[in-house]
Amino acid sequence: MTGTGMEYARALFSLSRDEALDDRILKELEVVLHVSEENPTFLRILSAPNLSKEERCGILDNVFRDKVHPYVLNTLKLLTERGSARVLPDMCRGYTQLYQDAHGILPVKAVTAVPLTAQQETRLKAKLEEMTGKTVLLTNILDASCLGGMRLDFDGKRIDDTVSHRLDVLRSLLLDSTV
Repeated sequence: MTGTGMEYARALFSLSRDEALDDRILKELEVVLHVSEENPTFLRILSAPNLSKEERCGILDNVFRDKVHPYVLNTLKLLTERGSARVLPDMCRGYTQLYQDAHGILPVKAVTAVPLTAQQETRLKAKLEEMTGKTVLLTNILDASCLGGMRLDFDGKRIDDTVSHRLDVLRSLLLDSTV
């Protein structure tokens, strides 16, 4: 994440938090992030040197006016006017991170070879919430190369209990041992 994107995220989060708009702004930024990821040309247009600042801000008005809070629209315009539209996705992700930190939400990725059942998800989420004291936002990612078991990624940590990891450890032990 860029420093510029996080700087704008902090400013927008501080403002929205002070006015109890942080939930609304989060949802709107999720839409903005989706638009920018689904349409890569969108950010290129907002950064196009052959368009004036007014034209680029006009595009933002056409796309987002009356659909997002003025704070969001004005932040997007500031980024565009200052030639930093390319950091818009980082700003959206930074805001989400600040929101989750402030609300005690912990995003967790559970990587498995097969999808978790609803019961497994519920039990895993409850266990992680008990362990961390936070509300867990669980995402199950499928990766057949795990072979079995589960890998959890959260809060900069990795707990790897996959079959492929166990086999790697065993291989390492066998290669390091002397006969």
